[in-house]
Amino acid sequence: MDKDKLKGKANEAMGGAKSKAGEMSGNDQMHAEGENQQMKGKAQGAMGDVKDKARDLKDKVS
Repeated sequence: MDKDKLKGKANEAMGGAKSKAGEMSGNDQMHAEGENQQMKGKAQGAMGDVKDKARDLKDKVS
């Protein structure tokens, strides 16, 4: 598993918690930061998937 996938999962989880905390406390800035962190995590996870697939393809070709 690529390290970007792990970082992505962590950012998604932390962003979700931050977003929910901001929503519950009425803190719009915290909510927005959490949403942004979740999106960053999803992008990191996608990049990790691409890297994993590229490595798998390289292994099959070699």
